[in-house]
Amino acid sequence: MPEFVGQPDGHGSGVAVTAGHLSVIRDARQWLEAGRRVWLCTIVETWGSSPRPVGSWLAISEAGDWSGSVSGGCLEEDLLRGVADQGSEEPVLIDYGITDSDRDQFQLPCGGRIRLLVEPLAGDASLTHVRELDEALSRHRAVVRRISVQRTLAQGVAQLDYQPVKGTSSVTRDGEQFIHALQPECRLLLIGAGEVARYVAEFALAADFAVTLCEPREAFAAGWSHHHIPLDRRLPDDLVAATFNDPFTGVLALAHDPRIDDMGLLAALQTGAFYVGAMGSKRTSQARRERLASLGLDQATLDRLRAPIGVDIPSKTPAEIAISVVADLIAARHHLRQAGAPL
Repeated sequence: MPEFVGQPDGHGSGVAVTAGHLSVIRDARQWLEAGRRVWLCTIVETWGSSPRPVGSWLAISEAGDWSGSVSGGCLEEDLLRGVADQGSEEPVLIDYGITDSDRDQFQLPCGGRIRLLVEPLAGDASLTHVRELDEALSRHRAVVRRISVQRTLAQGVAQLDYQPVKGTSSVTRDGEQFIHALQPECRLLLIGAGEVARYVAEFALAADFAVTLCEPREAFAAGWSHHHIPLDRRLPDDLVAATFNDPFTGVLALAHDPRIDDMGLLAALQTGAFYVGAMGSKRTSQARRERLASLGLDQATLDRLRAPIGVDIPSKTPAEIAISVVADLIAARHHLRQAGAPL
């Protein structure tokens, strides 16, 4: 039975798992549960320009279903034809962009090259492995996968352990093993339904954040029509205490209502959340800081608050404000990934 161990405290080194990673592993789980064989393609190395980063996944089932991406689309068609029709029963490395004809055929940008590890998954051992990987990432726990390029289906699936991986790359090589460090996706709690929240949610989802909307007010919750964005009616401080309180979480106060914004901020600023921000003018933000200070927060804690929220651009419309906010979130996530979450 393969060993699978998540980081016990939910933190680890490497780069973040995006919502796309979680979606890929859940699709692979569904196909394996249906009795289909699956091949998991991982970008393990790139040279030059690459449309997708190291660590990206593409899963392909024997029925030709696919999930994820390892390029802008130029490699997927070739992989779908080759892997689904004649997939290997042992891990194989595939290079794209090595020759001039490769670059012409697959249209890799700027002469870039990509190396893929194509890993077969089938049977009970693989299903157990994928289920546990899905459950660990869903619980916001970090894991480290070790995939041997010499194993076959008969020898079992990838191993996972507690060993930290040094460096900023999500995939490193150690002899005949590839080591893939996976941190949880970054997720956002948006406090307050409204047009800004809608645009922030849409843009953040496109940028691979997971998003939940908190709206305890009846009138605003009843009018929220964007059902693909999860809506939670609990009070924001209760949500922060229960779930949104780790270094992979961002909390954004967008309600323009101090009764609920301040509750969420007071709770979030006392957690390890990588981003805590509030919408409002400079005058509104200063008044908010004074209220939070009166509730017992010290200056060092208050300094973590990003208010006014977002990148300083002349944004006026809800969409422009959301763009500035998500740009700031992307920058903060980049710094989190480069530094690694604290143990």
